[in-house]
Amino acid sequence: MAAKNNAASKPRERKAAALAVIEAAGNTPKLDSLIHDRIRLGILSALSVNPSLTFGDLKKLLDASDGNLSVHARKLEEAGYIECAKSFEGRMPRTEYRLSVSGRKALDHYLDHMEALIQAMRER
Repeated sequence: MAAKNNAASKPRERKAAALAVIEAAGNTPKLDSLIHDRIRLGILSALSVNPSLTFGDLKKLLDASDGNLSVHARKLEEAGYIECAKSFEGRMPRTEYRLSVSGRKALDHYLDHMEALIQAMRER
């Protein structure tokens, strides 16, 4: 019987720990759902360590299709997180992206939030 009670208490303990993490996260800046997508986070992360990257560079780095990358890049551009410059090299179009100041701030806030969540989980 003791083993059964012990097993039953495990889900309650996990739920209590999860609630504590959620409460701790409430004391940090709100998670930016725009950044929380794999491709968009990848774009911002790559641009945070490179002065600029072309569409082709990002496509290779993130293993993304043209359509998928362009949709996510456009969302980040519309939010003001990245800047896009289009030009031509000979007859070939070239799209180059840079991280904007507000994009850097948004990424920093996102990382702070994730670090707070990780810290709260490790303290449990």
